[in-house]
Amino acid sequence: MGSPLVGIAAVNSLLFWAYSHGKRLQTGSSSVEPTLGQIAIAGAGAGVVNSILASPVELLKVRLQVQYGNAGNTAFSGPVALGRHLASQFGARGIMWGFWATVAREIPAYAAFYSAFEFAKRRFAHALTDGDTDKLGVIPLMISGSAGGVGYWTASYPLDVIKSRVQNAAAPPRGLGYMADAAKAIYREQGVRGFFRGYSTSVVRSIPAAGVTFAVYELTVRALNSGGK
Repeated sequence: MGSPLVGIAAVNSLLFWAYSHGKRLQTGSSSVEPTLGQIAIAGAGAGVVNSILASPVELLKVRLQVQYGNAGNTAFSGPVALGRHLASQFGARGIMWGFWATVAREIPAYAAFYSAFEFAKRRFAHALTDGDTDKLGVIPLMISGSAGGVGYWTASYPLDVIKSRVQNAAAPPRGLGYMADAAKAIYREQGVRGFFRGYSTSVVRSIPAAGVTFAVYELTVRALNSGGK
């Protein structure tokens, strides 16, 4: 259990760092409020950077989920054992298996994740605190974060299905057309529904998770900013 949690923590830390840096690059200052378009660009850029860690973490998660879903198939005791096996069998390709599929998913996912959150947060601020987002309480922040979670999956779910298909293949892909090949296989086997199977479950699961994530992030940033004054 410890290894997946460490991986997820590292991914989230890199993600929010890259997002904050992306905003500052566009506005020139952390005190300037970015537009929603700039938020989306920063989120998309953060998604690209985040893929460096997210791709191997997702690879291990996806393959272990399939293993545990097959009764009697427990070839690997956890992510460390699986990671060693993939590295020994395929080298670096075994660890970064499906990297570009992860990048393709993360770009729209985090553009929507952050822009949906900011849109909802600013609407709440307009209605409740005369436009001051720093005065919003925990509940509006959590609801805004939940909007970000819904945006994440709505913008990227078909790409996530394709990524999972790629990362569950028998061997790492070669060439540049492997995502198209995976998409064709999904459509041939399941039709359009295949790209959205499990969407509702993912959205429902993301609502509390994203709500808590954004509320903690916003309150932490406020505390750090107030402590530095």
